[in-house]
Amino acid sequence: MIVCITEKPSVAKDIAAILGAKDRRDGYFEGNGYKITWTFGHLCTLKEPHDYTERWKMWSLGALPMIPPKFGIKLIDDKGIEKQFHVIESLIKEADEVINCGDAGQEGELIQRWVMQKADCKKPVRRLWISSLTDESIREGFQQLRPQSDFDSLYYAGLSRAIGDWILGMNATRLFTLMYAQNRNVLSIGRVQTPTLALVVDRQKEIDYFVPEDYWDLRTLYKNVTFNATKGKYKSEEEALEVVDRIKEKPFFIDSITVKKGHESSPKLFDLTSLQVEANKKYGFSADETLKLIQSLYEKKFTTYPRVDTRYLSEDIYPKVPNILKALTPYSAFVEPVLAKKIAKTKKIFDNSKITDHHAIIPTNVSPSATLTLNEKRIYDMVARRFISVFYPDCEFYQTVVNGHVEDVEFKATGKRIVKDGWRAIYNNAQDKESDNEENIMPEFVEGESGEHTVESVKKTTQPPKFYTEGSLLRAMETAGKSIEDDELREAMKENGIGRPSTRAAIIETLLKRKYISKEKKNLKATSAGIALIDTIKVEMLKSAKLTGIWENKLRKIERKEYEAKDFINELKTQIEQIVFEVLSDNSGNKITIVEETEKKSKTSEPKAKRKPAIRKLEQIICPICGKGHLVKGKTAYGCSEFRTGCTFREFFTDIPEDATPSQVNKKIQDKYKK
Repeated sequence: MIVCITEKPSVAKDIAAILGAKDRRDGYFEGNGYKITWTFGHLCTLKEPHDYTERWKMWSLGALPMIPPKFGIKLIDDKGIEKQFHVIESLIKEADEVINCGDAGQEGELIQRWVMQKADCKKPVRRLWISSLTDESIREGFQQLRPQSDFDSLYYAGLSRAIGDWILGMNATRLFTLMYAQNRNVLSIGRVQTPTLALVVDRQKEIDYFVPEDYWDLRTLYKNVTFNATKGKYKSEEEALEVVDRIKEKPFFIDSITVKKGHESSPKLFDLTSLQVEANKKYGFSADETLKLIQSLYEKKFTTYPRVDTRYLSEDIYPKVPNILKALTPYSAFVEPVLAKKIAKTKKIFDNSKITDHHAIIPTNVSPSATLTLNEKRIYDMVARRFISVFYPDCEFYQTVVNGHVEDVEFKATGKRIVKDGWRAIYNNAQDKESDNEENIMPEFVEGESGEHTVESVKKTTQPPKFYTEGSLLRAMETAGKSIEDDELREAMKENGIGRPSTRAAIIETLLKRKYISKEKKNLKATSAGIALIDTIKVEMLKSAKLTGIWENKLRKIERKEYEAKDFINELKTQIEQIVFEVLSDNSGNKITIVEETEKKSKTSEPKAKRKPAIRKLEQIICPICGKGHLVKGKTAYGCSEFRTGCTFREFFTDIPEDATPSQVNKKIQDKYKK
C-alpha cells in the first residue's frame, strides 16, 4: 500500500481522483492501492526554549545565548493538528512506500519532512514535483517520481533558515527586551524583520530631516514644442529672470535633429515579487493579498506554482506553449497571431540556467472560469497578458532629439513616436494599461532654422524621497536595499535579497501587526516605536539589509550544495554570542517603550507577568568589576551573576540598602566605581 501526503485537503482530493482512491475516510482517501492524506501546512515547529530546559523558561540575561546542543521539533499545540498527525502516523506504519506530495518548494519540503520525522518514517520515500495542479501535470508527475534524497539540499536549506531564525529571533528578542524595554513590552527582533524595518525607518528619517530648496528652470516654447534649458538649476529667481530678459527678444535657432529607431522588448514573465509589485501599483493590493489571490488561482488549476523567484521558463515548457495559448479563450484575438507562425525558442524566455525550484508564473492549459472573483480575474488577467506578450514582437519607435540655442543658452526637446505597437497592442485596450502609451510627435524641424519663441522661468522645489509602498519595499528587499530599475541587474541581485519571495509579504504584515510601521493609503511609514527600536539596536548585523542578504546568499548556496548547512548554523551561533556580549557591555541605560502588540502573546514568548520588575531591572545593571555579568540580589548583598567564574564583586546591604530601588542601586554603583 502506498501513502501519499499532500499539504492541503483540496490537493489530496485532486490526487485521489486521478489515482482512483475514491473512498473517503476520516483524514484520508483510499482506493486502488493508495491512501492519500494531508497536512494543514505546518503541523510541526521547532521546540521552544522551555522545551529544552526549565532554566530557559524564565527570561534571564544570564541564560543568554540559548543554543540547544541539538535542535528538535514538536507538534503544534492544536487538537485538530494532533488528530490529523495521528492519522498520518498510523498510515505511515502500514505503508510499503510513502510519496511526498507537498508543495514543490523549500517550505513545502520542510513541512513534509518534519511530519515524517515526527512520525518516525522508516519507509522508502519518493517525491512528487510539479509546477501546476492540473490533471495533466499531476499524471506526468506521478510518472516521473523522484527519490526524496534528490531534494535533501532543499530540506537542509529550509532547516538552516528555520534554525537561523530561531537562534537570532529567540536570543535577540529576549536580549533587547530585558536590556531596553519598559513596562514588560516585548521588543521583537528577527533575521529578516529587523533589517526590513530598518529600511523603512531610514527612509522615514530621510523624509523627516529633508530640507526643501527652491530652484528655477528655464524653458521656451518654439513651434508648440517645449524646449528645456540644459544648463540645469538656477539658485535664485533673480538669476533666472536675468537670463529670460536677456534672451526673450533674441531668435531661437535649431542646431541639430537626431532621429533614432528604437526597440522595446516586452516585460519579462512574472515571478512572485514582480507580480506583487505590479498588483500594488495597479490596484493597491497588499503583498499578502496578491499572494493569497495567486495561490487561490494555483489551487483552482488556472495558474502555475506562485512562490517562485525566477522570470524564465524551463525548456521543457516550450512544446506545451501552444496548448496553453489555446486555452486562453478570452484573449483569442491576441493569441491567434502568435499561433499563426512558429513560436521562437529564445533565451529571453526559455533558459534552464535561470531556473531554481520552478519556472515563472504562467497560465495553465485550463481555461479561466467565470466563477473567479473580481480580484482573482484581475490577477489572472495580469498573468495571462504578460504570458501572451512575451511571444509578440518588440515595440518599434522613433526617438527624436532636437537641440537649439538662444545666444549662449542651450535648449533640448525630445519626442517619441511609436511606429509598430508590437507587444504593446495587448495592453492598448486593457483597462489597466501596462504603461503610458501617449506619443509626443514632433513637427518638422530643419537645422539652422530660427524664429520667435516664448521663454519663461519656472519655480520648482526639491522633493524628499518617496515613502515606501509595499511594492517598492518588496523591490528593496529583493535587492538588499539598493535602488535598481534595470531588470537584468535586479535579476543578478536576487541572490543577495533579504527574505524569500514567499515570506516577504508575511514580514511586512508582521511589522504592521506589531505597530512598528503603519500604512497611510499606499505609503508605509515608520512609527515612533519602530524608530525607537532601530535607534536602540547598535549591532549593525541585526539591521543591515546587506549582511542579511549575505546570509540569504549562503542559504541559496546550501540548496545548490555549494555550502554546508552546519557551517551556516555555526556562523550564526558565533554571531549571536558576539551580539550578546556587545549588548551586555552597553552601559547607556537607554530604555524604550514599544506599543503593545495586537496579537495574543504565548506564555513563553514574553517575560512572566508575575516576575518582579525590580529583579528584571537589576539584570540591566552591568557588573562594574568584570563587565560581563549583571547584578543579582542575594540574602545579604548585591553580587555579580558571574560569581561562579571568579568575579569578586560584592556590595553588602550595609552599603546599599536592601530596599533600594534599581535606579538607586545603579546610582550608588556608578558613583562608587567611577572614582
